[in-house]
Amino acid sequence: MYQEKLIQEIYEKIDATKSIIEAIANALDISYDAAHRRISMKSKFSIEETVQLANHFAISLDKMFQKSDHVLVKKTTEIRTPHDLSTYLENSFKSLTEFNPDLGTSLYYSAKDIPIFYTINTGLLSSFKRYVWLNLLSFEGLEVSFESFLSKNPLDNGGKKLNDYYSSIRVKEIWNDTTINSTLQQIMYFSQTGLLTAAHGTILCDQVKELLFSLEKKCVPNNDQYQLYYHELLILNNNVLVSNKDRRALFVPHTMLGYFITHDTDTCQHVSNFYQHQLKNSRLLNTAGTRDKKMFFNKAYQKIDLYKARVSAMDEI
Repeated sequence: MYQEKLIQEIYEKIDATKSIIEAIANALDISYDAAHRRISMKSKFSIEETVQLANHFAISLDKMFQKSDHVLVKKTTEIRTPHDLSTYLENSFKSLTEFNPDLGTSLYYSAKDIPIFYTINTGLLSSFKRYVWLNLLSFEGLEVSFESFLSKNPLDNGGKKLNDYYSSIRVKEIWNDTTINSTLQQIMYFSQTGLLTAAHGTILCDQVKELLFSLEKKCVPNNDQYQLYYHELLILNNNVLVSNKDRRALFVPHTMLGYFITHDTDTCQHVSNFYQHQLKNSRLLNTAGTRDKKMFFNKAYQKIDLYKARVSAMDEI
């Protein structure tokens, strides 16, 4: 039954003028006779061949082999060390670049926190976020100051590649008034513990503010490449939905950086419908009036200034 389903899926993927025997023979690098035996059900596809065909023809095994209330997912690697983090970023880049920007790729981001793509680049803020992640994800904790971490853990280019990719696709982000809170609270916490100097803490606050300045500048009516939505009521969750004309993928967080990834058609469609509904109930800041746009960003700037003042005061205690 499943082999017949797979063959039917392949029929639907190939050009109507092309022989399915030829398509399978080429995909598996087997003879026409061997391919014919599989098409006529005289031979069974091995597990390896099934996976190879699914990858070659971009077929979702989730939908074929699972019940309607089950979804197959792939999980990202666990992070315990700086090397694990570099591997995670590299694998994330590979997962996303399956979606070619030239094919009209778009991404929806439910930003519970500042989107990770902005904090994995090359600045001090990116180094600090890595420091925070490793402190929280390592069972032993780093137990070193941020300054010591900086000297021993230079940034690699894995994060920059992700940042560049994110800049090359169409993005719709949903924010609320608490999106920046976790980053500011992390700066405050490590300042209070003495692991982050007041000097570095104030610089980090400035860099968060500069990041928001850059987003505000991009928030203009004619910028279809980047659209920022403000939702006052929605509880955000850092879900990410990526899609183009050929396929979709949903990234669902299960730990701080850990994601489950699924290409399940029905699930991705359901989430897409949910996003579309939420966007209708959100305020698109690109086209909002000056008052609404300034209210959102000024509130964020004031919050950053408040945290910066508190961090600076640590130097006086």
